[in-house]
Amino acid sequence: MKYYIPAFLILAFFTIAFTGDPSEERFIQENFHFSGKQLSSLLNEANKADTLYPRTLDENGKVKLTNKYEWTSGFFAGTLWYAFEGSKDLNLKKEAIKWTEKLEPLKNFTRHHDLGFMMYCSYGNAYRLTGNKKYKDILIQAATSLSSRYSAKTGSIKSWDVFGSWRGKTRYNFPVIIDNMMNLELLFFASKETGNPYFKNIAVRHAENAMKNQVRPDYSCYHVVCYDPETGNVLSRETAQGYADNSTWSRGQAWGIYGFTMTYRETGDKRFLQTAVKMADYYLNHANLPSDKVPYWDFNANQEGYTPSVRSRAPETPVNYRDVSAAAITASALFELSTLKGVDGNKYRDAAVTILHSLGSPAYKAKTGENGGFILKHSVGSIAHHSEIDVPLIYADYYYLEALNRYNKMIN
Repeated sequence: MKYYIPAFLILAFFTIAFTGDPSEERFIQENFHFSGKQLSSLLNEANKADTLYPRTLDENGKVKLTNKYEWTSGFFAGTLWYAFEGSKDLNLKKEAIKWTEKLEPLKNFTRHHDLGFMMYCSYGNAYRLTGNKKYKDILIQAATSLSSRYSAKTGSIKSWDVFGSWRGKTRYNFPVIIDNMMNLELLFFASKETGNPYFKNIAVRHAENAMKNQVRPDYSCYHVVCYDPETGNVLSRETAQGYADNSTWSRGQAWGIYGFTMTYRETGDKRFLQTAVKMADYYLNHANLPSDKVPYWDFNANQEGYTPSVRSRAPETPVNYRDVSAAAITASALFELSTLKGVDGNKYRDAAVTILHSLGSPAYKAKTGENGGFILKHSVGSIAHHSEIDVPLIYADYYYLEALNRYNKMIN
């Protein structure tokens, strides 16, 4: 006997299956709506300054702005792009274009490795959402500038020109930080767009050396690895922003999870996937991770066996502050990781959703009109420097909105 199923029931089934839980859709859209309101306030402050970029709040609760040469300059435009993508608010698009195009001179910037953050988070999103060829050309030039910091002897892209060890007076001339994994995406982009394998080759070599020299056997990571620029040998493994050289700085772990996930996406090399998965598992399974999955600024802060270096100011701040920026970066990375073949997709997706809902709760999300216009509260810049402690940070907002957009695409 054959059963006739009405077309409207079939349509209803597929609508539910592919759009997901309506309450989750409301959560996403409510957060995009809220973010648009906050960014309107932040734009008022930014537009008064015209050439400066919002980064955080100062000790008086006023918006702190920086010039375009600071590593965080591209996140403001990128945040506007992600807010536009989620809301379709054309005014946000107009502002995103304006704040992106102010960064064009950076295409020739070579003084540090963060050009990927500065240009790919701004121009990369601009090109993705508009297709404007001018933006592509600027990105390719930026990748050329970034690649000038690569050394064949070390097989790495130099992060800072000099690193003064926190242990004492030693100065290193080829430091590489785990954050640098994030800047490789600009090189992968340029390689695909130009057909020139050089950009990809140096990105892969850098990732291989980070995997070899920066990731520990337990898949936590060192913040800074210092190389001998003449021999390529590792001279030292230290921290500049974590609690101790042997501790796990939570944002560094987040950069690693995200960076190796992205590198696998661009290469298909399963070594990078394994590293991303193991680093994610380290984060999610850590005994010191709170139940809401928003980590303390360092997984080992104030624990036995971990001692800050003599120049670190971490002992001045014994409070174990949370770092929302690390959580936002990790959430975005886990959403992508959950889509890759060969992993437990549900595990990483569920963890990302948990983090996203935690960040969207009153515990971490600002009230409308407060927080200087920033979306999230309770991030940490660098306790070791006694700087930006328990404040909003523009890059936390950027990765939060990126995670919201990734989740939105999954359920729609």
